[in-house]
Amino acid sequence: MTGNKPGLRQILKAVFGAFIGVQSEQQRQQDFQANSPLPYIIVGVIFTLCFVVGLILIVRVVLS
Repeated sequence: MTGNKPGLRQILKAVFGAFIGVQSEQQRQQDFQANSPLPYIIVGVIFTLCFVVGLILIVRVVLS
């Protein structure tokens, strides 16, 4: 590990790319060089919650 601290933009890019399944090998390598996976986990949970809430809202609108 090199100790590089990723910025918010890099974390968002990495999580969004992983979320939709499109991520380069270079980006993946950068992600694994970070000191802690915690920022990626937190942003991933937030993305997932937003996705689930968005789906619930869409279903409610369609069914009403």
